[in-house]
Amino acid sequence: MADWVRACACDDIEDEDLIRWDHAGRTYAIYKAEDGFYCTDGMCTHEEEHLEEGLLTGHVIECPLHQGRFDIRTGEVISPPPFVDLNTYPVKAEGGQVYVKV
Repeated sequence: MADWVRACACDDIEDEDLIRWDHAGRTYAIYKAEDGFYCTDGMCTHEEEHLEEGLLTGHVIECPLHQGRFDIRTGEVISPPPFVDLNTYPVKAEGGQVYVKV
């Protein structure tokens, strides 16, 4: 059963940026876009590079290794070299905290 887990404070993430979040043996990326928070798997599906050093532009995260790009809302690959989409996770912000349903 999926549960809501506190991931970080809302203020821990700069506007239009992301942070790495590790939980229960998995790694995630939590994003703060103009319209709210999003969460995806943290590792690029191409060569297991963490997305935390990637560039977030709007709703697009660019992997720092080979510049593959994903839509953070859906996890969909936008440009290669990756061809496998990222998993996405529901996110809510309450009381100044970010929660992820994992």
